[in-house]
Amino acid sequence: MDMKNIEAGLEEILELNGALASSLFDWQSGMVLGMANHSNFNIELASAGNAEVVKAKMATMKSLDLHGDIKDIMITLSDQIHIIHVLADNPELCLYVALDASKSNLALARNKLSTVAKR
Repeated sequence: MDMKNIEAGLEEILELNGALASSLFDWQSGMVLGMANHSNFNIELASAGNAEVVKAKMATMKSLDLHGDIKDIMITLSDQIHIIHVLADNPELCLYVALDASKSNLALARNKLSTVAKR
């Protein structure tokens, strides 16, 4: 993802049906590099928490001697879907979106994150 286009990319992600908030974060530090929010969803806190999720998965993969790359991590709640997309070209960074499960389309959301990440 071209760092110049962070804001535009995050706003594009928020155009998804049911999108609550989106961010770009560094999973190693938990630092948020950009965020967009059209609700009262605390994207900064969620991003920091999800950095811990990615750290845990990376540690587990190392313990299991797995050498593949993480593409997406999805967390489904009763009313929300959270997708963490690790950038292939910059694997210490993640795009993240929180979605209202009743209004969103998982396939479209994953595709949008992948498309934005390639810019």
